[in-house]
Formats: sequence, structure tokens, C-alpha cells
Amino acid sequence: MSKVRLYSGEIIPIEMHRVSTVHPIRLIPVEDRVAALDEAGNCSYNLKSEDVFIDMVTDSGFNAMSDAQAGAFHLADFAYAGSTTYYKMAAKIKEILGKEYFLPVHQGRACEQMLARSFVRKGDLIPTNFHFCTFLAQTRLQGGELVEFLQDKGLTTGGEDGFKGDYDIEKLERFLSETPKERIPLIRIEAGTNLIGGQPISMDNILAVSAVAKKHGIRTLLDMSLVMDNLHFIKTRDEKRRDMSVREIIREMADAVDIIYFSGRKLGFARGGGICMNDHDDYITVRNNVSCFEGFPTFGGMSSAEMEAMCVGFDDTMDEDVISQGPDFIEYMVDEFKKHGVPVVTPAGGLGCHLDADRFCDHLGKKDFRGAALAAAIYIVSGARGMERGLSSEPPEDSIAPFELVRLAVPRRVYTLSHIRYVVDRVCWLYDHREMIGAMRWEDESVSAHMFIDFLRPVGDWRERLAEEYKKAGLE
Repeated sequence: MSKVRLYSGEIIPIEMHRVSTVHPIRLIPVEDRVAALDEAGNCSYNLKSEDVFIDMVTDSGFNAMSDAQAGAFHLADFAYAGSTTYYKMAAKIKEILGKEYFLPVHQGRACEQMLARSFVRKGDLIPTNFHFCTFLAQTRLQGGELVEFLQDKGLTTGGEDGFKGDYDIEKLERFLSETPKERIPLIRIEAGTNLIGGQPISMDNILAVSAVAKKHGIRTLLDMSLVMDNLHFIKTRDEKRRDMSVREIIREMADAVDIIYFSGRKLGFARGGGICMNDHDDYITVRNNVSCFEGFPTFGGMSSAEMEAMCVGFDDTMDEDVISQGPDFIEYMVDEFKKHGVPVVTPAGGLGCHLDADRFCDHLGKKDFRGAALAAAIYIVSGARGMERGLSSEPPEDSIAPFELVRLAVPRRVYTLSHIRYVVDRVCWLYDHREMIGAMRWEDESVSAHMFIDFLRPVGDWRERLAEEYKKAGLE
């Protein structure tokens, strides 16, 4: 994506594509938005899409396809075994990532299940820069545990360090030296790091982790689901790699690790996922689990039409204008929020703009579901759906929710700058009226283990009072 300087001097991101197919959206009245929250249990994930004006809950499976991807649907070979489409996709994986073996699955979390079933045993410890909730769950289901080695800078919402997803190499080296090798089946790397605001990991850090792993004879596993943004950040923030092409950067990254997995709902702009590697024995191990739980290894629960689209999407991902759209829009949002004093994770990361709910709602207590309350308030004043990252999605007893965030994801090629500016404007209004945001509680507090889609209830009538204040402002 490119940026242009306007006659006024303002610099804005500009879309490097034309729109040829549209989907209508609607903004329902503010009273109806409060009612929709009631029906959804005050959980943004439970809102009906028809009641959402601008959907920023995720980019997963919600990115817009290119015309070439849509056309590729009609080229699919739906053969149960030995599909031509599969071999086309496998060849694209080898071309871009350099991996000999490719196993498709229906989405990213299926990759995690297959990998955990294949390699994790009771008592195993998996180093990672930072956890992702579904990989953590799959690891624990097999009796293992994740051990985090994120550098301290990654656990702050402020600062301008360009690679806050980096491993602490010294701590990793010490851990590997002190822990029996047989308890560490793999070392996981997440590029970029979802739960700390989409912050990227540097190439030098990936190479350092790889070197330490090789020294100790342990395989490396790279989660590439958010690699599009990470590639952009390496290209723009790493002086040593500014002159490298996107293809050269991703190949350097892929060559450094043993196994790669990804959600195609993010990487490749399609609906599916994949695992790839060069080791034949590891391939056979994972393939057997894919056959049992996903489907025949040449389709793995993924539609051949989606696989054709993903094949084109991988080529799209090598285009700097394509991979920059999300980060450029997110950077624009972060800069605008900073001008207004709205607390936001810095520097701008990938996936979405992340509001710091702890500072935004510092009048609420730590156990008042600051993130969930802020997400509900944003929906009331804008019709935009974000998502909470904190107390309701990361159980506090696990000590893995270092802060409360609200993520406003930016799906690729879906919304225009006018949509982005609208959301920024409404969040700024809300920040000026933030004292009106009240607490939340679990609807059923007798349940010991909650999910992020469980119902919440507001404490008092603060939502109704916020809606009334918003109407008085004449913005409805």
C-alpha cells in the first residue's frame, strides 16, 4: 500500500486496488445496538453480523479476495485423492517457502491440534516467544505446557521498539541447558505475536532462536499466520533488509526453521490452513494425524476451491502493496489516537489497532472486565465490533493476561479510509466520555472455567446512559 501527501500536507494511506464487488452494510439505531448487546450477552463475538456496521473483530477469513483468486475457484479439481489442485498448492509452498512436504487442514487451529498430537507428550515443555490461546490449549490437552521467553519490552503497551515480539535468547539458552532434551520436542516461534498487540519478531531474533535450537538438537516450529504483517515490518524497520524483496525475506525466514504452520484465513486470503516441512519422518507422523482427524492428506478438510484461491493468495502476499495495507491503516489509526491522547499499543503492530483498556478505563477495577466493557461501549457509539483481549479470554489464574486490550482488527482490502476515520472519530468521542463506561461481570459466576464467548452482564445501567449521551451529541 502506498501513502500520499495531500495538498494540505496531511499524509494518508491510499488503497492500491479498485472495488468490483460490494456487500451492503447498515448502521442500526443506538437503542437497537444496546438491545443487540443484550441478546449477545455483551460479548462482541456473539453479535449477529447483520447488526454490525464495521466488523473489526478479526481478519480471520474476512479478508477480501482478488479477482484472480475468485476466478481460481472455477479451476479446482475436487478429486478425493491426488487432486491436481493439491499438487499446485504443494508446488507453490516449495517455491515460496522451500518446504518439500505440505499438508492442508481446514484452518489454523487444526494445524495446532495436528502438531500437538504428533509431538507433545505428558510432561513436555514447549518454549515460545509468547503463547496463543489455542496452541496453549492443544498443548495442555496432550499433557504439555508452554514456557514463554518474550523479552520484557514485549509486555509493555508503550515504547517505540520495532520488534517487541523477540525472544530473550539468553533465558532460552539457559532453559535449554538446564532442561532434559527429551522433554522439549520443539521450540515455537510466533511471527507476529498476536496477543501483545500484533507486535513483530525480528529476522535476526528468528535466526538466533534457530541457531540455539540447532545447537541443542531441537526442531523449530514457526507460526506464520500473521507473517504478512511481520514481513512488512522487517522490510520497513530492518535496515539490513530494506533492499530485499518480500520473497527473499520470507525465504530467509522459512529456511531458518524446521516446520511451518499457518492459518490460510489470514495468510493467503482463503479459508483453510497448512503445515509444511522437509523432514520425511516428521511428515509421516503429522500426515497420519491429518488422515485421522482432518481428511485425506491431499485435501485435509479444506475445499479444493479454497486451495486454488490460496495458491493465488500466496503470490498476492509477495506484493508489497498488498502486505502493507493492514499495517498502514493500523499506523494511521494509532497516530490519530495518539493525537487525541487515546491510550493505544505502540508502536503500531499488525492485525489491528490495539487500545489499552487498562489506561482507557482506569476508573474501573482490575476485575471489572475493562476490555469487555470497552468493546461493548465502542459498539454502542459506533456499531463497530472489536474484541477484548484480557480477563474474559485469558483466565487470570493462569497469569497470562498481562494487560487488557481491545483489538480493532483491519481486514485486508475490505474497508476504506472513510470507514477507518469514522471508527477513530467515535472512539475519540468515547474516550472523552470514558467515565460513563461501567463494569461487567460473568452472567453465570458459578461456572469455574469460562470461555471468551460466555455471556457477561453490565453492572448498573451504564450502557443505556452512554447511549442517551451519545444521542444528545447529535452523532447518531
